[in-house]
Amino acid sequence: MFTRTELEVLTVQQLKTLCWRYGLRPLASGAYKDNYISALMAFPLLAIQQMDDGEGLKLPTFEILQHLGTILDQMGQPSDHQAALIKASLEGKYMNPPQRWYQEKLLNRYHAKHNIEQAITLLSIQ
Repeated sequence: MFTRTELEVLTVQQLKTLCWRYGLRPLASGAYKDNYISALMAFPLLAIQQMDDGEGLKLPTFEILQHLGTILDQMGQPSDHQAALIKASLEGKYMNPPQRWYQEKLLNRYHAKHNIEQAITLLSIQ
């Protein structure tokens, strides 16, 4: 990500700002450039190593992914009329109140279903 050469030309304040931007702390005293540089050079590999070690962000189990599939099955598919209303809604066409509330409710269900489908796809790619 960062090369030592590109980091060495930065001032301590610039390195401190860069570390702050990524939520990193210097490896030891914040008075020395090398401590910031080491933190900035090491974090990508440490993040990958932690993932491999099962620390931090993890994949859900296969069983949990199956539960997401069950949720999708339970949500069903929109009817032809609902699909048409969803399409019109996505084009910015809205009904007058109080029907608009129901239109937005349908659109929220559509977005929820779509996001769950997308989550399953993303989590299935290992």
